Amino acid sequence: MTEKILILDFGSQYTQLIARAVREANVYCEIVPYHKADYSDPALKGIILSGSPFSVNDNNAPEADVASFIKNLPVLGVCYGAQLTAKLFGGRVEKSDKREYGRAFMIRQKEDPLFEEVSPRTQVWMSHSDSIKELPEGFEVLATTDSIPVAAFRKVTDNPQGTSSLSLYGLQFHPEVYHSTEGKQILKNFLYKICGCTGDWTPAHFVTETVDALKEKIGNRKVIMALSGGVDSTVAATLISRAIGKNLFGIFVDNGVLRKDEFAQVLKTYGQLDLNVKGVDAREHFYTKLAGKTDPEEKRKIIGKTFIEVFDDEAHKLEGIEMLGQGTIYPDVIESVSVHGPSVTIKSHHNVGGLPDTMKLELVEPLRYLFKDEVRRVGAELGIPSEMLNRHPFPGPGLAIRILGEVTEEKVQLLQAADAIYINGLKSHGLYDKVWQAGTILLPVKSVGVMGDERTYEYTVALRAVTSVDGMTADWAHLPYEFLAHISNEIINNVKGINRVVYDISSKPPATIEWE
Repeated sequence: MTEKILILDFGSQYTQLIARAVREANVYCEIVPYHKADYSDPALKGIILSGSPFSVNDNNAPEADVASFIKNLPVLGVCYGAQLTAKLFGGRVEKSDKREYGRAFMIRQKEDPLFEEVSPRTQVWMSHSDSIKELPEGFEVLATTDSIPVAAFRKVTDNPQGTSSLSLYGLQFHPEVYHSTEGKQILKNFLYKICGCTGDWTPAHFVTETVDALKEKIGNRKVIMALSGGVDSTVAATLISRAIGKNLFGIFVDNGVLRKDEFAQVLKTYGQLDLNVKGVDAREHFYTKLAGKTDPEEKRKIIGKTFIEVFDDEAHKLEGIEMLGQGTIYPDVIESVSVHGPSVTIKSHHNVGGLPDTMKLELVEPLRYLFKDEVRRVGAELGIPSEMLNRHPFPGPGLAIRILGEVTEEKVQLLQAADAIYINGLKSHGLYDKVWQAGTILLPVKSVGVMGDERTYEYTVALRAVTSVDGMTADWAHLPYEFLAHISNEIINNVKGINRVVYDISSKPPATIEWE
């Protein structure tokens, strides 16, 4: 039985960072909205209360029954979670004299297992406008900062043997963020010293446990799955294949807007992984549907709808299919059940997905509780080639949203050729792994150029490269001028139809990573 930590989400922007820190300590955890938690799981070892955009003194402030939790499990409150705990037990929480945001130094006042191997004075990150002014009876201060009297606290309760049981802690700072330099050690101490976790949740453990669970769930039934050549779908398919072998039927569709030679290369890799995958060349079908379409959202929807039509057609050629495999990962799951509901859609999802109502299939989602970096580690454990695991994110609509305006076969071939030069150049110059995502955009403008004694009137491409952690925010990558000059020359000299190359130095926000 896998031991588990439950993270109650009160709406903090940092909740996923708590989960990632717990997972990095090889302890399995799940995020649940504060009002939807199930505490009956016997594998549960502890509870963490997240931060929140609310004040504990708001009329509609979210609450949880901390008093009942600590009867059975250790609890750690973080920021709002700490303030809520103090208030629920009779303490006093009020507006701070000034908003406490940014770096501070935690000064330890008492020894405690929570602070083992942590410096007596250590940098932490504050983000709150309330402060605990007075702790409840039976609570004691563990640490302060220069500006607040309670940076960390604990509740001490006596058990029947007369020894102290330290089961409830609170931190008014965020240990999960990068700027809390020893924050992850504090979280590890909570997991190992307080909750008694063993840290046995590793990629190898996940693979063994998941394959066994898939065998039990699927049995002799058949599973169909759309594959994209991306990390998530490939790792998910490999896990399912380990469980049921040739009863997994993979469909890989060439939608006409893949990268250069990608269709053949991906099918070759799938063959090496012994995956049962059929490649479907549907390029002309997609080009026909996209003809004359210039609106980015319309192009996305056409590609999504056309993909479903092709996938549905292939599915009907198979008999006895009862289940659908998908590469859903944890951030998608968290978003769909967040405290405040799904966030506002800025544009259609990057990844093509969805099914027609006529396909009534049971879902198989072996990665639905993994973060992206965990998916890659599991993929490495499964022996999936590193060039596939570590390749940059690529949008579901593919090059269609990197061709501004109408998509035609001629434009696709131009962009594929230019993009291949750029990406291969990043790899050969040791820059590919230093950026989070890179790509080439074909602009809907032509400009005058001169080649030899001839005047040209050809397309312009923009090169894009960003650094990021998760794609939520991104900065433009400061690639060397010499490299950019080399790539510009290579593209202009080798791709007839392009005579100008520019570099995008926009960050997200205000720009987005993709141009459409």
